[in-house]
Amino acid sequence: MTLKFGLALMNDFPPGVVPAARVSMLREQVRAAEEAGISSVWVLQHYLGSMPTLQPIPLLAALAQDAGEMRLGTNMFILPLRHPVDVAEDFATLDHLTGGRAVAGFGMGYRENEFASFGVPMDERVSRYEESIAIIRSLWSGETTSFSGRHFSLDDQRISLRPVQDAGPPIWVGAGPHKTGAHRAARLGDAWIVPPHVDPERLAVVLGHYRDERSRLGRGPSELVVRRELLLDPDPDRARALGIEARGALTRKYAEYNAPQQGEAYKHLSTDKAAEEVADASYLFTDPAGAVAALSELEARGLTYVVLRAQWYDLEQDRVLRTLELFKNEVLPHFR
Repeated sequence: MTLKFGLALMNDFPPGVVPAARVSMLREQVRAAEEAGISSVWVLQHYLGSMPTLQPIPLLAALAQDAGEMRLGTNMFILPLRHPVDVAEDFATLDHLTGGRAVAGFGMGYRENEFASFGVPMDERVSRYEESIAIIRSLWSGETTSFSGRHFSLDDQRISLRPVQDAGPPIWVGAGPHKTGAHRAARLGDAWIVPPHVDPERLAVVLGHYRDERSRLGRGPSELVVRRELLLDPDPDRARALGIEARGALTRKYAEYNAPQQGEAYKHLSTDKAAEEVADASYLFTDPAGAVAALSELEARGLTYVVLRAQWYDLEQDRVLRTLELFKNEVLPHFR
C-alpha cells in the first residue's frame, strides 16, 4: 500500500489575530497541498480557549472547493459535547457539500472548562462517546433507528439526509497512545489517528495493540495513521530551530489547560527540554532527506497514512508554503 499524506491546517490562532484575515491563507495552503499530492486536509476543534479557533464543520465546507479531490476531515471533533443526532446531520451535510469526501475524526476531548461549560461531566466522556458512535452509524445507514442508552434515546427515527458515502463518512478515532485507547479505536473506528508526539518505538507497541484487537474482533486491516509535525529547510539545523520555536509556543499555550493525561505520553507538555526531546524523536523538523528517512521508517513499521501539520502559532505563511514545495519536489517522489 502506498504511503498517503494529509495536511492538518492551523485553525487555532495566536491571541489578537483576526481569523477572517487568515481564511485566504488557509485556502492558499489547501491549494498548495492539493498540488503537492497530499490526499486530505484536517482541522481541529476547541471551545472557549485562549486562541481564537475557527470551528471545523463550517471551515471544511468553506474549503471544499479549494481541495480538489482531497478528503476533508476533523482532527478531532469533540464528540461527547454534542448530541449524536446533531452530529450525524452536520457530517451528512458536510459529506454532501464535499461531494462525498468527508472524514469524521471523533475525539473524546480533555479540557475541563469545555465540559463544565457544556454541562457534561468529564467521567461520562467514554459512555457518551460510545453511545454517540452507535447512534451516528445507525442513522447514517438510512435505516430506522431505535436506541435506549444511559445518555441518549431514539424511538423509530430515520435521518432525512443520508450521507453521499454509503455507510457515511469513515470514522477515524482519536484516542490516547496506550492499550485502552488502541482497543477503543480498534472496536469503534475505521482507523485510529495516533498523536504526533509518540516516538517510533512506542508507536510500534500501541499499533500492535490496535492490530491485535481488530484481528480479535474480526474487523480486518485498516489504515494505520499517525500525525507528525513537519518543517522542511535545506539546512536541517535551521529547520529544527524554527520548528521547535513555533511548536513550542503552541505547546505552552495548550499547557494552560489540563493535559488529557499525565505521565510519559504527555511529557511534551512538561518542560522546554522535554519538548525538544519529543521533537527530536518524533517530529520532522529537518531537511527533505531527513524527512524521507523518517517517513520511510514509519512505512517500514506498517504505517499507511501520515497526517502532517506544518504551521503552529505565529509561523509565517511563506515558511509553510516553502515546506509544502520542498515536500512536493523532494519528499513525495520517494513514496510514489
